[in-house]
Amino acid sequence: MKAYGKNIRISPKKLRVIAEIIRGQDAESALKFLKFAPKKWADILYKILFSAVKNAENNDNQKLTDLSIETLLIQKWIVYKRWNPVSRWRSHRILKRTSNIKLELQVK
Repeated sequence: MKAYGKNIRISPKKLRVIAEIIRGQDAESALKFLKFAPKKWADILYKILFSAVKNAENNDNQKLTDLSIETLLIQKWIVYKRWNPVSRWRSHRILKRTSNIKLELQVK
Protein backbone atom coordinates (compact mmCIF):
# COMPACT_ATOMS: atom_id res chain seq x y z
CA MET A 1 0.00 0.00 0.00
CA LYS A 2 2.24 2.69 -1.37
CA ALA A 3 1.93 5.95 -3.24
CA TYR A 4 4.57 8.17 -4.76
CA GLY A 5 4.79 11.79 -5.81
CA LYS A 6 7.74 12.50 -8.04
CA ASN A 7 9.36 15.73 -9.20
CA ILE A 8 6.98 17.99 -7.27
CA ARG A 9 7.83 21.66 -7.71
CA ILE A 10 7.94 22.55 -4.00
CA SER A 11 11.02 22.59 -1.83
CA PRO A 12 11.41 19.65 0.57
CA LYS A 13 11.82 22.01 3.51
CA LYS A 14 8.27 23.31 3.07
CA LEU A 15 6.79 19.82 2.64
CA ARG A 16 8.51 18.49 5.78
CA VAL A 17 6.61 20.99 7.97
CA ILE A 18 3.30 19.22 7.29
CA ALA A 19 4.87 15.75 6.98
CA GLU A 20 6.16 15.91 10.57
CA ILE A 21 2.63 16.52 11.83
CA ILE A 22 0.92 13.61 10.05
CA ARG A 23 3.74 11.05 10.26
CA GLY A 24 2.58 8.07 12.36
CA GLN A 25 -1.10 9.09 12.47
CA ASP A 26 -3.96 6.94 11.31
CA ALA A 27 -4.98 7.61 7.70
CA GLU A 28 -8.47 8.88 8.47
CA SER A 29 -7.38 11.66 10.84
CA ALA A 30 -4.46 12.59 8.55
CA LEU A 31 -6.86 13.00 5.62
CA LYS A 32 -9.12 15.24 7.71
CA PHE A 33 -6.16 17.33 8.85
CA LEU A 34 -4.74 17.74 5.34
CA LYS A 35 -8.13 18.68 3.89
CA PHE A 36 -8.27 21.84 6.02
CA ALA A 37 -4.60 22.58 6.66
CA PRO A 38 -3.72 26.24 5.97
CA LYS A 39 -0.63 25.46 3.86
CA LYS A 40 -1.04 25.27 0.09
CA TRP A 41 1.23 22.23 -0.25
CA ALA A 42 -0.96 20.25 2.16
CA ASP A 43 -3.19 19.62 -0.85
CA ILE A 44 -0.36 17.73 -2.56
CA LEU A 45 0.15 15.48 0.46
CA TYR A 46 -3.63 15.00 0.66
CA LYS A 47 -3.75 13.71 -2.93
CA ILE A 48 -0.88 11.29 -2.35
CA LEU A 49 -2.37 9.96 0.90
CA PHE A 50 -5.79 9.64 -0.75
CA SER A 51 -4.18 7.67 -3.59
CA ALA A 52 -2.48 5.32 -1.12
CA VAL A 53 -5.77 4.75 0.72
CA LYS A 54 -7.60 3.98 -2.52
CA ASN A 55 -4.81 1.60 -3.54
CA ALA A 56 -5.24 -0.24 -0.24
CA GLU A 57 -9.01 -0.40 -0.58
CA ASN A 58 -8.97 -1.52 -4.21
CA ASN A 59 -5.98 -3.86 -4.31
CA ASP A 60 -5.83 -5.31 -0.77
CA ASN A 61 -9.49 -4.98 0.40
CA GLN A 62 -8.54 -2.86 3.43
CA LYS A 63 -10.76 -0.31 5.20
CA LEU A 64 -9.85 3.33 5.82
CA THR A 65 -10.33 2.95 9.57
CA ASP A 66 -7.73 0.14 9.73
CA LEU A 67 -4.90 2.04 8.01
CA SER A 68 -2.13 4.17 9.46
CA ILE A 69 0.90 5.92 7.99
CA GLU A 70 3.99 3.75 8.31
CA THR A 71 6.57 5.84 6.44
CA LEU A 72 6.46 9.27 4.88
CA LEU A 73 9.69 10.28 3.17
CA ILE A 74 10.30 13.69 1.65
CA GLN A 75 13.44 13.63 -0.47
CA LYS A 76 15.32 16.33 -2.30
CA TRP A 77 15.32 15.94 -6.07
CA ILE A 78 16.39 18.04 -9.05
CA VAL A 79 17.27 21.71 -8.52
CA TYR A 80 16.53 23.91 -11.51
CA LYS A 81 18.96 26.80 -11.77
CA ARG A 82 17.78 30.13 -13.17
CA TRP A 83 19.47 33.51 -13.38
CA ASN A 84 18.19 36.94 -12.47
CA PRO A 85 20.03 39.82 -14.15
CA VAL A 86 21.08 42.69 -11.90
CA SER A 87 23.08 45.84 -12.43
CA ARG A 88 26.61 46.05 -13.86
CA TRP A 89 26.24 42.99 -16.11
CA ARG A 90 25.95 40.63 -13.13
CA SER A 91 23.39 38.05 -12.23
CA HIS A 92 22.05 36.25 -9.17
CA ARG A 93 21.18 32.57 -9.03
CA ILE A 94 17.63 31.44 -8.41
CA LEU A 95 17.30 27.83 -7.23
CA LYS A 96 13.97 26.18 -7.96
CA ARG A 97 13.92 23.05 -5.80
CA THR A 98 11.85 19.93 -6.37
CA SER A 99 11.06 16.97 -4.15
CA ASN A 100 9.92 13.36 -4.17
CA ILE A 101 7.37 11.91 -1.74
CA LYS A 102 7.12 8.26 -0.73
CA LEU A 103 4.19 7.23 1.45
CA GLU A 104 3.51 3.75 2.81
CA LEU A 105 0.48 2.61 4.79
CA GLN A 106 0.19 -0.28 7.20
CA VAL A 107 -2.73 -2.10 8.78
CA LYS A 108 -3.15 -1.41 12.50
